[in-house]
Amino acid sequence: MDELVNEVDGEGGGIHKQLKTKFVDGNVAFMSLVALALVLGLAFCIERIIYLTLSEIKTHKLLGDIDQRLKSDDVEGAKTLCRNTRGPVASVCYQGLLHIKQPIDAVERSITNFGGLQTANLEKGCSWIKLFIAMAPSLGFLGTVIGMVMAFDNIQQVGDIGPTIVAQGMKVALITTIFGIVVALVLQLFYSYILSKIERLTAQMEEAAITLLDMITEYKQAHHE
Repeated sequence: MDELVNEVDGEGGGIHKQLKTKFVDGNVAFMSLVALALVLGLAFCIERIIYLTLSEIKTHKLLGDIDQRLKSDDVEGAKTLCRNTRGPVASVCYQGLLHIKQPIDAVERSITNFGGLQTANLEKGCSWIKLFIAMAPSLGFLGTVIGMVMAFDNIQQVGDIGPTIVAQGMKVALITTIFGIVVALVLQLFYSYILSKIERLTAQMEEAAITLLDMITEYKQAHHE
């Protein structure tokens, strides 16, 4: 058992050491830029994921509670419920309830305009994530060009073409390209997940807006407003 643990630890240390070696071999300057793109990109991704996760609520339960309060003629209670509930869905509902005494067209316009603002808040920071997704492979390709230039410089200095002479430059070219593409792929996975959460929240806001308008219409009819 101890031998197995030692073997696993040895493999883990070996992988860590190999990554460090490849990082240095790929030219520390360019590899550091690629790593910086990864760190910053992940920071924005994690911030968006936390924000979007906290924004998710049980929409049907909220709408059911609002409906019960409106049927009980407790508009202020419905407003308080929305105000004390986190997330854009509750905010959209609160905005509609604020204008409940206005004509239904005005309520719909208010909900639509406010929903657009909430959607913009959900997408905040996504442009930076897209920037780092584009930057990572570009930095890798830049390292590729630098690596090729190094290879040709070595050829020019030595005056001969051989595997050993061009190996260092080619290594820099290939390693930086690989790391740049890997970073872009990792960030793209997180970005796709973020977009799926934004789409789900946007759909919930649209569903809540339609349902709330129906509730307000029924409320107005019941009270002859």
